[in-house]
Amino acid sequence: MKKASVILSSALILGLLAGCGSNNSNNAATATNTPAETTAPAANSGNAGAETAKYQDGVYYGTAPADEKTGWESYAILTVEGGKITKADWNAFNVKTAGDLKKKVSEDGKYGMKKGGAQSEWHEQAAQAEAFLIDKQDPAAITLDAEGKTDAISGVSIHVGELVEAAKAALAAGPSEAGPYKDGGYTAEGEMDPQSGWKSTVALTVADGNVVAANFSGVNAAGDDKKQFSIDGKYGMKKGGAQAEWHEEIAKAEAYFVENKGTAPALDAEGKTDAISGVSIHVGEYYTLAAKALEGAK
Repeated sequence: MKKASVILSSALILGLLAGCGSNNSNNAATATNTPAETTAPAANSGNAGAETAKYQDGVYYGTAPADEKTGWESYAILTVEGGKITKADWNAFNVKTAGDLKKKVSEDGKYGMKKGGAQSEWHEQAAQAEAFLIDKQDPAAITLDAEGKTDAISGVSIHVGELVEAAKAALAAGPSEAGPYKDGGYTAEGEMDPQSGWKSTVALTVADGNVVAANFSGVNAAGDDKKQFSIDGKYGMKKGGAQAEWHEEIAKAEAYFVENKGTAPALDAEGKTDAISGVSIHVGEYYTLAAKALEGAK
């Protein structure tokens, strides 16, 4: 009887140990299969994005295509902290005129939305859209109509689609470092040339610390804009044997400056350059004025 009792007790103990070993094995498998937290944007819809979207910490910059008629090109600068969007800056620069950023133009009363019947100015509506994006945590969660507008944000009638597109581009590009300059519009002008009758003018725009738009032009005693004067066929370089008109050549000089992040090409003693194909005009003064304008951006 004693031997039977001992054998029965041993069997029970072994059974319990086996059961415990089985449970531990299942728990270990569950922990191993738990997905790790991702730093890439998650696919979300509605308010769920505010809970599940995770991004890598840093500052993101992206743009939307420029409006062909107005020249305004929207951009978004997003700050991510702790995996969430904590700051959103929606603004725009003008690729045609350069100069001040859109928010500054609106704040100074020069954009004039309220004069056109809107409830509030552009910069005020932009601030509401920025707050909505921070709340949603995902630009894709902002519903848009065919015109790129939304009914989801009360009092906002502007084209929020530009913010959505720029924010998506920013997040897709990943965190980046800003350039060396302060964001804003900067200008400089030279002296009136007694021989040509033109005074050179430069307008630059800085966004995310880099030069993003440049407008090299001039003005005469009559107040004519040199670039428009050329566009209208009044400057007449091609009639004099040049391959292109003045406004076409200066556009290449502007593009070079933007593409090279505010760096001028090598110049000869006459202020000309061989670094930009198709440019035969004197561009030296424009780059000198551009450097002068950027002194205020340091």
